[in-house]
Amino acid sequence: MGESAWLAERFEEHRTHLRAVAYRMLGSVSEADDALQEAWLRASRADTDDVENIAGWLTTVVARVCLNLLRTRERQREEPLDVRLTDPAVAPEDGGDPEEEAVLADSVGVALLVVLDTLSPAERLAFVLHDMFAVPFDDIGPMLERSPAAVRQLASRARRRVKGASPLPEADLTRRRRVVDAFLAATRGGDFEALVALLHPDVVLHADTFVIPTPEPVVVSGAITVAKGAMAATGRAHFTGPALLDGTVGLAMAPLGRLRLVLTFTLTDDDLITGIDVIADPDRLGELEVATLDA
Repeated sequence: MGESAWLAERFEEHRTHLRAVAYRMLGSVSEADDALQEAWLRASRADTDDVENIAGWLTTVVARVCLNLLRTRERQREEPLDVRLTDPAVAPEDGGDPEEEAVLADSVGVALLVVLDTLSPAERLAFVLHDMFAVPFDDIGPMLERSPAAVRQLASRARRRVKGASPLPEADLTRRRRVVDAFLAATRGGDFEALVALLHPDVVLHADTFVIPTPEPVVVSGAITVAKGAMAATGRAHFTGPALLDGTVGLAMAPLGRLRLVLTFTLTDDDLITGIDVIADPDRLGELEVATLDA
């Protein structure tokens, strides 16, 4: 077997792992696949005679491609996703498969993708490779042209952002998480009765003018009316996940890992939802501290 054929077999053998690295680095299925294509072109032109750990070497090639893409994204400051939040379903407009995007976002965690998108390219690379794929700091350092100690600091800083903190007792967070998870499950599954059961009869929902293009914020009251509105957003729910929002449990909608909308909840002592705030104003979203929740 020639060297080219051997390398092609090794690349295919490790494709699942390499795609997982690229997806967590970039937050988009199509961008991850583009990165793998570019990585293969680079790998196929390289001399692999002295490569002892082909999986590690290919991971490095993919990581370098992703790092370049992240740096380009940061320089351009582009918003590639134009989401109309009033649409009944929101699908990524990057050419990717919406269903696959939703499944992968769920598997990784919407909140994690949101936080990763706020990190610098160097922080994201250090955290993803070390904390998610156990790549040693000594191996990451050359990619960033930094010492292992400096890379360790980058990963530590990213880790603090990802984890976040809450002033609420653990029991309160767990209780709120249970209600929010149930709300999301009912919305995704189109289970109207289950959703109504979670809502106080006099629940009030507020949505800012970026959620629905109206001159004034929208206010909806009553369990039946609020539940009907939630049922109309079933498509968006597939790109939504639980998150720690300013220290409390809520929902974040983030196609391609870019935060577009959040829902915060007010609960009674018996775990009924009395208030829902839907926020899509970019300025308000930018002020939110978003972090992940423990499984």
